[in-house]
Amino acid sequence: MSFIYGPVPSRRLGFSLGVDLVPYKTCTLNCVYCQLGRTTVKTIRRKEYAAKKEVLKDIKKGLRNASHINWITFAGSGEPTLNSEIGGIIAGIKGMTDIPVAVLTNGTLLYRKGVRKDLMKADLVIPSLDSASMKGFKRVNRPHPLLDLKKIIDGIVKFRSEFKGTLWLEVMLVKGFNDTERELDRLREVIKDIGPDKVHLNTVVRPPAEKSAGIVNDKRVRRIAGKFGKECDIIYDVKWEKKELFINDISETIFEMIRRRPVTVRDISNSLGIRKDDIIKDILILEKLGMIKTEMKNGRTYLKEDRNE
Repeated sequence: MSFIYGPVPSRRLGFSLGVDLVPYKTCTLNCVYCQLGRTTVKTIRRKEYAAKKEVLKDIKKGLRNASHINWITFAGSGEPTLNSEIGGIIAGIKGMTDIPVAVLTNGTLLYRKGVRKDLMKADLVIPSLDSASMKGFKRVNRPHPLLDLKKIIDGIVKFRSEFKGTLWLEVMLVKGFNDTERELDRLREVIKDIGPDKVHLNTVVRPPAEKSAGIVNDKRVRRIAGKFGKECDIIYDVKWEKKELFINDISETIFEMIRRRPVTVRDISNSLGIRKDDIIKDILILEKLGMIKTEMKNGRTYLKEDRNE
């Protein structure tokens, strides 16, 4: 299995070469809104899920095969900081390219000194925080039983004070779970303590793990963003610039995009610079082989890996 995917269009980072360091759905949380489905391995134990040497080999190959990459981004199938080699891998990337490194994390392990140290060489870290109350945290994120929200928040605050790079904080708004005024007021106060460079508001636009996880309407999201201050941006539904990327095996690249997260034909077209009609040919083959399936969400057709669950 490859440890990289893309480049894919990122809502915030342009075209991003993704790095996936843990097995599918290995995470500290089991979020109701997760576009990858329910967590199958919920853990807080760090270990070498992917060998540093093999990951760096894949990244080097990815850099050679793609012509346009804005960022190298740690994300993918689970929580990347669970991989105990992430610090060494970031250092290895810094030794081979000037392309900046971003880490998308749920932030739950930043209370650990070793995790904070591992992320220090990244250029950008984007932790998430969906609730400032333990009740809300449990409802939305369904955490590992040994995780404590106060420790998590303290860890993000400490990391912010130590980290020399850029820190953005992402908040996922889920209708009926964490969108009450009381929840949002508490969250705003905690965000002030953290002091991120930006706050990014998102809502459930892709098929979630639980059907009960609903989308907060755009008008309300914009009203919430206004209350969060001038450093708050809404990050869903961004239009992407089309780039011509040179990928050796298009079918494999399309499948790697789909297996990491639900995408539309338009997402794939914008990412790879390929006409939609040409992409559909590959999609039909992947469907016939039982590798992918379609799902409707908010009036859009998403392509997902068919895991026969």
